[in-house]
Amino acid sequence: MADPLTAQISDRICQHMNQDHSDAVLLYAQTFGNTPQAESATLNSVDSEGMNLSATVEGNQVPLRITFNHSLRDSEDAHYTLIDMLKQAKTIINND
Repeated sequence: MADPLTAQISDRICQHMNQDHSDAVLLYAQTFGNTPQAESATLNSVDSEGMNLSATVEGNQVPLRITFNHSLRDSEDAHYTLIDMLKQAKTIINND
């Protein structure tokens, strides 16, 4: 069974995404955060309903809230949801 989506799990997800998948976090901000001009982005927190990011746009920090298309059940659901969102973001970017 996967871990419940606690604050500690959110911190772990954010640290991993920011360190190892910063390109994905930027795509989330650009596509789902409706901020295509974002130059970089940081994932700040994840909860069952969405994620909070900070995007850099023209040198300014812009807070973004991206809601999920369903309520996350646990950390495994978060993992697969973020992967699916990355695939969707790549498709959106490639079709523009």
